[in-house]
Amino acid sequence: MTVWGKTASENYHRRATGMLRGFYRRLATDVPAEPGTVLVDVGTGPGMLLHHLAGSGAELHGVDPSPDMVAIARRVADDAGLAERLTFAAGSAEDLPFPDASVDVLVSSLSLHHWADVARAATEARRVLRPGGRLLAYDFRFVRMDRALAAMRAEFDQVSRTRVRLLYARLEAR
Repeated sequence: MTVWGKTASENYHRRATGMLRGFYRRLATDVPAEPGTVLVDVGTGPGMLLHHLAGSGAELHGVDPSPDMVAIARRVADDAGLAERLTFAAGSAEDLPFPDASVDVLVSSLSLHHWADVARAATEARRVLRPGGRLLAYDFRFVRMDRALAAMRAEFDQVSRTRVRLLYARLEAR
């Protein structure tokens, strides 16, 4: 997965809170975050999706490979009064900092194209997801998802790719 430094992280934070605000708001309506659900946002960036889910009653965690991005996510959550509801940690899709079978929903928004090893990420997703858990990866429609689909099919019984709006697609695995 791509690891961004301080400048790139700050630049992405500005985009996420500006032109991508509507994307995260709409995405939050599609993500199953209910009371008691343990949800992990992989490649969370500044944590904007989790901000939109903060009132859901779900246990919300964000993971990003960039320590600079994790610091921004924590700062932004604190500034918004959400630090008690959201946790952030360094980690990648290929190496998630969660125990086996401890997560109900893994979601990734606009980071699938940064995953260095999609086969390893699929294996890692299967490891941390509870039985019946779901992986939802949203990315731009033009992103080639062939390798990701093949990797997910090797690990999960049900895998689909669905168009979501004009520019985005969702890869779902159960």
